Amino acid sequence: MKPVVYQYPACSTCRKALKWLDARGIAYEATHIVDKPPSEKLLKKALASGVPLKKLFNTSGESYKAGNFKDRLPEMSQAEAVKALAADGKLIKRPFVVAGDTVLTGFDEEAWRAVF
Repeated sequence: MKPVVYQYPACSTCRKALKWLDARGIAYEATHIVDKPPSEKLLKKALASGVPLKKLFNTSGESYKAGNFKDRLPEMSQAEAVKALAADGKLIKRPFVVAGDTVLTGFDEEAWRAVF
C-alpha cells in the first residue's frame, strides 16, 4: 500500500519532501491537505503512534495564529484539538504522512530515511 502524503502545493517543505520521495522512486498518493484534511481517525492514529499533540499543529501557519491556538491549545481537550485539526488542513503540520502504521509530520530526512 502506497503511503498517503497530505501536502499543500504552495508549501516549500512539502515540495522538498515530494521531490525526495520521487528521487528515490518511492510511490505515494499525494492528497491536498486543505481540500481533504486527514480525518479525526487518522489524527488519533498519529497520537497513538507517539506523535505529541502539539507536533500535529502547524505553529507558524495563519490558521494557528488567527485561531489563537498558542493560548488555547493548553486548555483544549485532545478531542477538541483533533476536531479543530480535522476541520482545517492549514492547522496541520505538513507534510503529514501515513505509511502503514507509521505517521510522520513535517519533513525530517533522517526520520523519513528510517521509514522509506
